[in-house]
Amino acid sequence: MPGLFRRGQEGPGRLRAGSERLRRGRARKAAGGGGAGRGGGRAAGRGSSKMLPTTLVNSGSQGNGVLSPRDAARHTAGAKRYKYLRRLFHFRQMDFEFALWQMLYLFTSPQRVYRNFHYRKQTKDQWARDDPAFLVLLSIWLCVSTVGFGFVLDMGFFETIKLLLWVVFIDCVGVGLLIATLMWFISNKYLVKQQNRDYDVEWGYAFDVHLNAFYPLLVILHFIQLFFINYVIISDSVIGYFVGNTLWLIAIGYYIYVTFLGYSGM
Repeated sequence: MPGLFRRGQEGPGRLRAGSERLRRGRARKAAGGGGAGRGGGRAAGRGSSKMLPTTLVNSGSQGNGVLSPRDAARHTAGAKRYKYLRRLFHFRQMDFEFALWQMLYLFTSPQRVYRNFHYRKQTKDQWARDDPAFLVLLSIWLCVSTVGFGFVLDMGFFETIKLLLWVVFIDCVGVGLLIATLMWFISNKYLVKQQNRDYDVEWGYAFDVHLNAFYPLLVILHFIQLFFINYVIISDSVIGYFVGNTLWLIAIGYYIYVTFLGYSGM
């Protein structure tokens, strides 16, 4: 009986100890579950960061969308000119196929050519061409057409060289510099819709418009006209004057029309 009485007294103590151990076990499980939940949350966070699409903010731009001084320097006229001239000596970086496409559509649909200039302004923040392929092909066409012009007129070697230098440095470059500078000033002063420094028209674009308009004029006067010079135009007749003046009228009219399209969207 005394032993049984002692076991009866120890029973409630054991029950209290067992319940205490049970509570501790539940607390440890709860703590472990919380840690697992936090770990799972971290893992889910890592997984979601890998799976969800993210948009990287340009490190060079500030919080208000203004470019940093370093990125702003890349958009200056000097930086664009340096990039253009550097690509002039790397023929593999030039897109001659696209330049030929532009030359073709300058006759059939000049609006499509200038639509591409608008796309470049929206994507690269630049009106002027950044690829000198068009200039290279135009230079080749200047040389070939001038040599053909000298051959048809039976000009000597030095006379043909003089004609080539005149066409390149006077007709194309010299007149182009004057017209491009004048139209650059007029477009920035009166034609641009938003009078802001970020929306100004580069001088290079004004010269590109001149080159676009000069190419059809060159083809009409230095290629198409060659078929009528010896047999029609040189002959002292009314038909010769009419054909020659008509070709010049079409060439100058095409120059004005292509130039107008270049500045109509400002």
